[in-house]
Amino acid sequence: MTPLDQAYAAMVQGDETDALRFYQLLADATLFLLLDHEAEGERINPRVFDLPDGPVLLAYDSEDRMAALDQGPVPYAALPGRIIAQHLAGQGVALGLNFGTGVASETLLPPEALTFLAEKLGAEPAAVQARPVAFHAPANLPDALAEALGFTLGGAGGLAQAALLAGVQYDDGRRGHMLALVEAHPAAHEALARAVAEALAFSGIDAGELDVTFLAGDDPALAALAQVARLFEIPEPAATAPDDPRPPAAPGTDPSRPPILR
Repeated sequence: MTPLDQAYAAMVQGDETDALRFYQLLADATLFLLLDHEAEGERINPRVFDLPDGPVLLAYDSEDRMAALDQGPVPYAALPGRIIAQHLAGQGVALGLNFGTGVASETLLPPEALTFLAEKLGAEPAAVQARPVAFHAPANLPDALAEALGFTLGGAGGLAQAALLAGVQYDDGRRGHMLALVEAHPAAHEALARAVAEALAFSGIDAGELDVTFLAGDDPALAALAQVARLFEIPEPAATAPDDPRPPAAPGTDPSRPPILR
């Protein structure tokens, strides 16, 4: 079973938290989308299946599963689930996931499910300025948030060295929680902040807030943070060829209930 299979099976038997976990995995999964014909440059035309309940596109979470269609070579595009959802949201189009394979995650994602996912992916961080005066251990940290952050930061290899989560008090009296990303690549700051905002959205915590800051490895605040913070390790990036010019890839709150697929 793939991670997407496992997440789908957990959602069928579980609750909203399990549903959010499935959608978070779906957003970052590479899906192989069937095309009507070969891509022309960056332009693609998905193959549309007109079913009684409306138009459907087909996507698979592996090339082997796509081959289960047994239709010979077919044109396709490999895209993150987030890109597919963002382009289909509001179009009245459903997405058939792993159709014809018999695997655990074979399902039909209706238009409202794609809209829900796109709205979650629309979480945007807001820039603020404040000066911390004290740190303390994170209090009452929901398991769902810790899991969502762990999943998100696990995909940030090469973009930062580590992440520290602590409670914080600011000089204006405000209290909250702060996630400090250590030695983050400057070009990745915006993407990392957006990824943390998404993790908060997928945690299911309504109206939750989490401040994000970026610290150098020699910042004096790190010593105080390290004494009380929860550490989220960020894995080393996968090795690439010495002449590979590509930079490391960036990791990719709505109160409405996630569509739980059965």
